[in-house]
Amino acid sequence: MITTNKVRIFNQTYINGQFVAPHGKQVIDLINPTDNEVIGKVTMADEIDTRSAIAAAKQAFKSFSQTSKEERMDYLQRLHESVSKRMADLIDATILEYGAPQDRAKGSNTLAANIFLHFKDVLADFDLVKMAGRSEVVLEPVGVVGIFTPWNSSAGSIAIKVAPAIAAGCTVVIKPSEMSAMQTQVLMEAFHEAGLPPGVVNFVTGLGEIVGTELTSNPDVHKIAFTGSTQIGKLVGRNALETMKRFTLELGGKSPNIVLDDADFTKAIPMAVSAAYLNNGQACIAASRLFVPEPRLAEVKELIKATVAKIKVGDPNDPSVTIGPLASRKQYLRVQEYIRSGIEEGAELLVGGEGPPQGLDRGNFVRPTVFAEVKPKMRISREEIFGPVLSVLTYKSEAEAIEMANDSDFGLMAYVSSSNVERAYKVARQLQAGRVLINTLSHDPLAPFGGFKQSGMGREGGVFGLQEFLEPKAIITE
Repeated sequence: MITTNKVRIFNQTYINGQFVAPHGKQVIDLINPTDNEVIGKVTMADEIDTRSAIAAAKQAFKSFSQTSKEERMDYLQRLHESVSKRMADLIDATILEYGAPQDRAKGSNTLAANIFLHFKDVLADFDLVKMAGRSEVVLEPVGVVGIFTPWNSSAGSIAIKVAPAIAAGCTVVIKPSEMSAMQTQVLMEAFHEAGLPPGVVNFVTGLGEIVGTELTSNPDVHKIAFTGSTQIGKLVGRNALETMKRFTLELGGKSPNIVLDDADFTKAIPMAVSAAYLNNGQACIAASRLFVPEPRLAEVKELIKATVAKIKVGDPNDPSVTIGPLASRKQYLRVQEYIRSGIEEGAELLVGGEGPPQGLDRGNFVRPTVFAEVKPKMRISREEIFGPVLSVLTYKSEAEAIEMANDSDFGLMAYVSSSNVERAYKVARQLQAGRVLINTLSHDPLAPFGGFKQSGMGREGGVFGLQEFLEPKAIITE
């Protein structure tokens, strides 16, 4: 159990199978978003630490890339078991330093542990040698992988990149968010216990402009796997191209949710609110644009108000809480600015608004907010807010709903509700998104995840995710 009554010191990197004090000297505060109190001091790794980690991964790659499928499956099993053993600590850390409600913390971290099993199964059924014409095509590991992960899903973002890298025979250097130091410490210890060869997995917690720049520019890194904002993703991609690195970019979203006129609104609207407020609203897949038939708007408003009234915002240690605090004061202020912009641009403030909920002044708590009468060109309809803010737009026809949904720079996820699955499927096929969920908020870990347009490049998950870490080599004989 992680205690909260003292400031913890986080001053370790994990390089070449050992916990090492960073060469870097910069120390930042780790803040509890529930009360904005300092709960940790985190020493930042620097470019020298990063080069050491890259060198360890490069050396380890020579032998690890030659391991058998069965050996790598065994390592994936070990990773699953070691992370699962630390589940209680991982959940506690996610609640304390990130502010995730208990159900979210349990669900996301359980999924993270299980990702290693999913890729063990994928690898078991995957043929690493194929025939194309009369040529043998060998799928080889791409090399050393630089991994960037965000603060809103630390363990899951690490696992979905490390697991296919290990399955492929790659070695990795992980740059986790400095805001996730407590979760990172648990994961480093769990990965160490799994007993992979030294240098296969390395962790360096540091700032993007230092550690990230080194990872994207160092020629000994052959691939970048990044999750984060579209703005930073573009920078990472540009830097990676200098040395022709491969890259997978899982970026932002502004996901549409189309409720068709034949849907059961008593189910679809509460589901729509849940889809918008996933992970305290800090989710790239959040369904933050809700499209409803114009004649049903009054009914939708009442259903939304009744649904939001049941949502409890507060201390994530309370099992009854649905929405905890935002991850940082910076994020809180960003979301407040978006709420103000919605009001100023003339949207109807249906629920919520500026400022914290009553009695929650100390932390980064946002009032769950819904705007109606939103127009497609408003900022709240076009930009990723990353907080519990839902925009409701109306449409006159199914074709207009599809056109409005696709009128976005993003294309990560989309949602459709209908009592006619065949009709919903036809709509789904016309939406520009990497995933479309019909009448559900469920997750398929073996399906590809990634975005169209400015929501990213490449895919994570399942066979598609494994292939991102492999290079095909054709061998043609006489």
